[in-house]
Amino acid sequence: MSDERELLKKRFAELSRKSYSQGIFLFTDFLGLMEQSAFSEVKGELVGQKFTLFGGADGCERVMVRFGDEEELGYSLPFPITPLLIEPRSERFAERLTHRDYLGAILNLGIERRLIGDIVIRDTRAYVFVKEDIADYIISELSRARHTELCVSVADSLPEGELYKTERVTVQANGERLDGLIAKAFSLSRESAQSYFSKGLVFVSGKSTESTSYIPKPGEIISVRGLGRFIYRGVVGISRKGKLNIALDLFK
Repeated sequence: MSDERELLKKRFAELSRKSYSQGIFLFTDFLGLMEQSAFSEVKGELVGQKFTLFGGADGCERVMVRFGDEEELGYSLPFPITPLLIEPRSERFAERLTHRDYLGAILNLGIERRLIGDIVIRDTRAYVFVKEDIADYIISELSRARHTELCVSVADSLPEGELYKTERVTVQANGERLDGLIAKAFSLSRESAQSYFSKGLVFVSGKSTESTSYIPKPGEIISVRGLGRFIYRGVVGISRKGKLNIALDLFK
C-alpha cells in the first residue's frame, strides 16, 4: 500500500509540473478519500502551482484535481464531469435501490471505479457524477439494477439544496476531541470510535488522521468510512452541568 501511495504522490507531482511547464489544464480521475489523503501530503510541495478540487457539485466526497489557474493561463476549462440522472422506467415496479446496487450495475459494464464520482440517491432517483467521456456509454448500456429497469439521461439540472442534505444536531461532550465527536455523531462508544482511527478510516477534509485527540476547526468535514460524515460547526454553548454543546451538520 505504501508503494502505491508513493506512486500516486509522484503522479500528482508530475501532473502539476506538466501543467505548469506547458501552460495547460490537467485533471486527475475521481479521487476517493485515501487518494485525497495522499494528495494532501504532496500539495504543500507544489509551490507556485495552482490547483482546484471539485466533484461535480458542492458537497461531493469524491473529487477530481484540476491543475492550472484560469488567471495565469488566460482561459478557462471546466471539469470533465457529467451528472447523470438514473430513474426507474416504472415507478410502480421500482425497488428501493442502494448505493451498492447502482455502483455494482455501472461497474458490471466494465467501467473502472476511478471514472465514477459520487452517487446520490433521492427517493427512487439517483444522481451519478461520471467522467464525461464515459457518459454516453452508460446512457446507452445501463438498463437494469437488480430487477429494476432503468432509464439514464444527462441531468439538465441538479436539485438545489436537496442533493446533499445535512441535519443539524447538537451533542454534549466534555471536550472537542475528535474521537468523542465521532462517538457522539454515530452513537458509538469511545472505544469503538477509536478503532476507526487505528484502521485508517478517519479523514478530516480529505486528509487521513490517526490522532484521536485532534480538535477540528469549524467548517472541517469529518468522514468515517463505513459510517458517514459530518461538518464540525463548533461550540455553541455550555449546558447546566458544564458540558459543551457542540453543533454538527450530519450528511443524510
